[in-house]
Amino acid sequence: MAKLYFSYAAMNAGKSTILLQASHNYRERGMETVLYTSALYAELDKKSISSRIGISAPAELYERDADLYAEISDRLENGPLHCVFVDEAQFLTSDQVWQLARVADRLRIPVMCYGLRTDFQGNLFEGSRQLLAIADVLREVRTICECGSKATMVIRMDEHGNVLTSGDQVSIGREVYVSLCRKHWEEATGRWPKARMDAPKLPFAEETMQKTGADLIEALLDEE
Repeated sequence: MAKLYFSYAAMNAGKSTILLQASHNYRERGMETVLYTSALYAELDKKSISSRIGISAPAELYERDADLYAEISDRLENGPLHCVFVDEAQFLTSDQVWQLARVADRLRIPVMCYGLRTDFQGNLFEGSRQLLAIADVLREVRTICECGSKATMVIRMDEHGNVLTSGDQVSIGREVYVSLCRKHWEEATGRWPKARMDAPKLPFAEETMQKTGADLIEALLDEE
């Protein structure tokens, strides 16, 4: 039975790298895949999915009014399709998530979605919310905060390094995004009162900060 998958993470966790590698694995075995990414990047002439480590692949762009079930159904007229990959899945509409669920349920093609869970204000994206609700399989792709803890949140900074706490949920421009753990996200966004930031450290805090990078990564793996 084909399934709808959602792999989510904070920024710079390697989601696109995993997607591209998975698609490559299919194609290496003679299977056909189709890749989608959000048309929000079209203005940057980015009709592809690319990874920070330098690999990329051509991709179809989806608009918010696109019927993905219809598009994929039409594509089947040209031959078999073995898997659908969707990058930047947080930008899907709720209807499009249901369309992809129908691709898995009725066309029997696995659909693998990759995206962010929350925005810079800590709120769920529309697509991510619907995927969390109906996807068959949920997977967390982990990355590390500057302190070594698991990063689950993201802040948006302007070109001068100022942390932004308001603005449009989607902004494709010069902003910089940094992934942080929940604790440091609260401090960076000012949600944790500044007067309390100088509070005494907890007994285990100093010991935690002395851990090596390998220790921290091992600790994250132990949580699985």
